[in-house]
Amino acid sequence: MNRFIYSARHHLIKIIEDGILPVENITDALNILHIAPDKKKWLSFIDSLLLWLGGLAIAFSVLFFVAYNWSDMGRFAKFGMVEVLIVLAVAAYWKLGVDSVAGKVSLLMATIFLGVLLALYGQTYQTGADPWQLFFNWALLMLPWAFVGRYPAIWIVWILLINITIVMYNQIFRDFFWTFFSPNMGMYWQVFIFNTLALAVWETLEMKWQWLSERWAIRLIALASGVSITWLVLSTILDSRSDSVLSTPIWLAWLAGLYFIYRKLKPDLFMLAGGCLTGIVVTTTFLAKSLLENNDNAGSFLLLTLLVVGMGASAAMWLKKLHKEMQL
Repeated sequence: MNRFIYSARHHLIKIIEDGILPVENITDALNILHIAPDKKKWLSFIDSLLLWLGGLAIAFSVLFFVAYNWSDMGRFAKFGMVEVLIVLAVAAYWKLGVDSVAGKVSLLMATIFLGVLLALYGQTYQTGADPWQLFFNWALLMLPWAFVGRYPAIWIVWILLINITIVMYNQIFRDFFWTFFSPNMGMYWQVFIFNTLALAVWETLEMKWQWLSERWAIRLIALASGVSITWLVLSTILDSRSDSVLSTPIWLAWLAGLYFIYRKLKPDLFMLAGGCLTGIVVTTTFLAKSLLENNDNAGSFLLLTLLVVGMGASAAMWLKKLHKEMQL
């Protein structure tokens, strides 16, 4: 939805609230300004949605089919089926075109089939005892497709695989990053650093390559970054034995950067709402520990309730004000 539609919607709401536009004419106004989606747009959306769901259903059905019939199929039959499906998916992508929805779905299916093939190879020949190797190799081998495809969903899958690799690697080699991080919080620091760097790189390249401008993908990466740093701060507050002394100042710096970028440079209400949420969660946790650690009477709970309601209402009012400013 472009800036014109946002502005048109804002002005339409204003004249409705002022009583200038009669209620019986609201539907006609929506159709004239093309704010409400018409039949053609709905059909296009449903068609794309069913295509994506169908492609994902086929891709995951191959995984379940191989797993269910593991003992009834020979190794060459299993390898042959998955490899043929990879070739067909890549051929479909080449035939349907880079910019078509069907072509993008085909490339995503090929990416999933590649993971199935790696899992099948590892399970058949017992090539790796560590699960992180599967996801790392999957991310490594799909990287050329991500560059060629130039599609955000493929890169989100790649980022997801790297995150899974980090988590699984830390479950096995827990003390590898002790030099830099707390042994208990090292995994969360690595997830935070990786996703924050991915977000910064994505936002930078988005100004050059238009195909990276999908906001849902950027918001997913920001969500992973925000959840990890918020968890680090909460662990520092709740666990007196935690030695992650840097979590709070880094969280504050992260919040300041979030505000500056998505309030001044690239206005984004979702990002600012996420910043408000993490601020409320961390503040409430800190106050709850301070008030309830040695005194858990009803007055403390009432005060916490009032504080949460007050912070939530203040954040909602501020976000509503920003929403109106962004529509102008």
